[in-house]
Amino acid sequence: MRRDVFQAIADPTRREIINLLARQNMNLNAVAENFSISRPAISKHIKILTECGLIVIKQQGRERYCEANLGQLSQVASWVKQYQTFWMSKLDALELHLSSQKKPVKQKPKHK
Repeated sequence: MRRDVFQAIADPTRREIINLLARQNMNLNAVAENFSISRPAISKHIKILTECGLIVIKQQGRERYCEANLGQLSQVASWVKQYQTFWMSKLDALELHLSSQKKPVKQKPKHK
């Protein structure tokens, strides 16, 4: 079953696994050592990330190494970009509205 990349990044543990593997390839035990959850739970997260295409597992001898495949995150970036454009136009309109509403601020007289 091919999962959606948005499903993968919805979980904070999976986002942290992606962060770890973006810095360096790690075997499954090394990944698990960074978390306080069980090894089977980490394996389940790794499986989901693999099904989404965000991680590639490579066998090296007896070890299985996880490697980040961050190209899939471009789908997320594209989706976010459309809303970034939307909100920037809304903020620009708000700024324009607020600047048109500005009235001179009366300064209070200084007391001696």
